[in-house]
Amino acid sequence: MIIRTRYLLAWTSIAVLVGWAVGCGSDSEDPVAAAGNGGSGGSEDASTDVLAEAGDDLPAPICNQGARWTAGTKAFVESTKAWGLDQPLIDGTRLAAVDYDGDGWPDLMVRQAASIADNFADGGVRTTWLLRNTGKKGFEDTTESSGLRKNRTETDATKGRPGQVIAFGDVDNDGDLDAFTGAAYDAKNPTPETSELMLNKGDGTFELGPADSPLRAPPDPEVSQPASASWVDFDRDGNLDIWIPQTADNGSPQQDRLYKGDGKGGFVDVTIERGLETLQWLTSTSVSDMNDGKGHTYTWSGAACDLNNDGDPELLTSSYARSPNHLWQSSGAAGGYKFTNRSVASGYAYDDQQDWSDNESARCWCKLHPSDTGCAGVPPPQYIPCAKDADAFRWSHDTDRDPWRLGGNSGATMCADIDNDGWMDLMTTEIVHGDVGSSSDRAELLMNAKEKDVRFTRPGLDAMGLKREHSGINWNEGIMTGAVFDFDNDGWPDVYFGDSDYPNTRGLLYHQDAPGHFEAVPLTDGISSRRSHGIAVADFDHDGDLDVVVGHSRARCDTDCYPTGQIRFFENVMGQGGNFVQLTLSGKAGTNRAAIGARVTLTAGGVTQTKDVGGGHGHFNAQDDLTLHFGLGTACDAQVTVRWPDAALTTEQFKVVAGYRFSIEQGGKPKVVWPKP
Repeated sequence: MIIRTRYLLAWTSIAVLVGWAVGCGSDSEDPVAAAGNGGSGGSEDASTDVLAEAGDDLPAPICNQGARWTAGTKAFVESTKAWGLDQPLIDGTRLAAVDYDGDGWPDLMVRQAASIADNFADGGVRTTWLLRNTGKKGFEDTTESSGLRKNRTETDATKGRPGQVIAFGDVDNDGDLDAFTGAAYDAKNPTPETSELMLNKGDGTFELGPADSPLRAPPDPEVSQPASASWVDFDRDGNLDIWIPQTADNGSPQQDRLYKGDGKGGFVDVTIERGLETLQWLTSTSVSDMNDGKGHTYTWSGAACDLNNDGDPELLTSSYARSPNHLWQSSGAAGGYKFTNRSVASGYAYDDQQDWSDNESARCWCKLHPSDTGCAGVPPPQYIPCAKDADAFRWSHDTDRDPWRLGGNSGATMCADIDNDGWMDLMTTEIVHGDVGSSSDRAELLMNAKEKDVRFTRPGLDAMGLKREHSGINWNEGIMTGAVFDFDNDGWPDVYFGDSDYPNTRGLLYHQDAPGHFEAVPLTDGISSRRSHGIAVADFDHDGDLDVVVGHSRARCDTDCYPTGQIRFFENVMGQGGNFVQLTLSGKAGTNRAAIGARVTLTAGGVTQTKDVGGGHGHFNAQDDLTLHFGLGTACDAQVTVRWPDAALTTEQFKVVAGYRFSIEQGGKPKVVWPKP
């Protein structure tokens, strides 16, 4: 690594406050903090600029004693009413936190699962809300005034375009966030409108993008059914591209799509030429091909992130219908930025539990057909009635014994460095039913094996403290969404599983109490929400900790549903006792302006955290605030390394201090955004 030092200022020590553990300083005796010390593992050829050291235009730290959650400590309180989100009804399960108007306050994007068009008229059907954070502990509805749902064909101005998938990124590098809005096919609600690229005019309002854009695919069960979208610069040319996986809710599985951007709002489909081709199930593929993950995904989620620390993003799609998830590994510049299918080899396609003999439907089939292949020794069903073939309702004996049919009903996948070792791990969410047995994948954490060719291990729910107990056999886990975030600012990521849709399910928050191990946060201390589907996380109130907004699914409702699908705001009430730093990045020429794909490593108190700026992910899309939030534990300052996603993977180093949000423009020094010193 070549280091070009611009500022050789002395590293001055900063006086610290005596506080929790060893006090507020650069070291910590906390057992979790002391165990982690990762690194970015970036390109060895990247140049490094040291752009700021102590005393170089940095304010005095705002340093607290530090905070770390323990049982009995209240972490969140519901503040839906206080934030004005109780009236009028804001009803949705597809949530994102994004500062669409660039004022520094994270806003909310809320959508329902319905694909019908928005009706902005009083009393009309609403399916989308774009809510602007006023900066005064409240939101205002700007859905219509922003133009985000402007029609291209519909003449009724009170109706907006449909669109279940929304992802924000600066496609034309002009300093504001544009949006892809993906329209899904719905036979009951046909529409002449299409998916659209919406260009931000710089004032927080949007206009329709190019009419001839290939992103304007009409919703069609055999052509375009977007299930997710991720902005990504896959070839590091400084222009955002977009990864749009396709679902099959109203048809058969289709080819996922990668579009290359030109930096001016133009796109071209490069899916096949970049090696991403997949095949239709069992018509153009063999069973062997399906087991190798070569068929289409029945996509419910997408993501893009660098999983082997070479600076080039991998592409992921998670698949519903117990079919393989896909992981596409980038070849990088030397290989022409093409992709190799490592779905199965990486361990992401499905877990290794393939014993189907405890599946109640399979047991029923074998009871009725004892001479069929594999049925010898299979016990009779214990729960379901079994008198006819139709009673084996979750089983096809001809296909379901193959590995490709023994995976999971996969919802969202999130990329995050869970154990602070400098490598991105994966958090997966899954729907699973007690009667299908142990072969169905569970929502869990996949830990990066830290190899050139991407591979993950699955320590398991028991080993990681994430075991979820269920009584009897007639249970359901409807986990479709989730998030990874440090709610107590101790420097270690925590996880939230958004269990949903099924009776007696709740969102589940876990605190990382040792490296790679978690403890459940009781509902009384954490986020108490039934059927909690959809999550957005950001520091909505600028108090230095992360707040949470969750949705509520009323699908399959019975007595435990809330009266409406009202979203709910949970305000963090303990994280402000800890220390934090927030970083907002901006790329220069050669780097996409929103810095999507930039990797930031931050070392404080002996712990190194790694985060990427993301461009959208998840089940019909979530998006994290592009401002990165780091808990510092008891530390008052931190060393930061930014690896920019340009052709050279330019790397810069900074010193920052606790208690501030900094903006960092590539080639410049950190500047305080708030609070002003």
